[in-house]
Amino acid sequence: MDMTMGDGTTLNGTMMTVLHFTPLVDTLWFNGWTPHSAGAMVGACIGLFFLAIADRWLAVVRATMTAKWRDAGNRTVPKDTDDNKKRRRLRAPPFVPAHDLLRGALHTLQAAFGFAFMLAVMTFQAGFIISIVLGLGIGEMLFGRYTAAAAHNH
Repeated sequence: MDMTMGDGTTLNGTMMTVLHFTPLVDTLWFNGWTPHSAGAMVGACIGLFFLAIADRWLAVVRATMTAKWRDAGNRTVPKDTDDNKKRRRLRAPPFVPAHDLLRGALHTLQAAFGFAFMLAVMTFQAGFIISIVLGLGIGEMLFGRYTAAAAHNH
């Protein structure tokens, strides 16, 4: 195992520990997922870009469903007195398997995206980082207004 780090650029043979654009040295998630050509590197960056956009879309789906479930729960509580309003604010809605299992699955998927992005960023491959950041930004530009609307429509 090569651990030469005198110049701070290598660890375990080929992994560069500084921000770089150097192709052919970065493993993306699995040993078999190392782009070995410029085309493969571009493909990996495009894939990360679209995954980041999908992450922002998933945030919209989650926020929209949460607002829908909240509104459905509010219809079951009488709204005629101040006492009912106070109880409604303090009490958690009941566990509804159809809602809460899907809520958990959506959160799990978002967490998996976050960890996958973190691991890609930890390669120090600037192309991966730029692709993820641009994808998250464009995804927010495309879908962010729906997340905000779902949060405020209650």
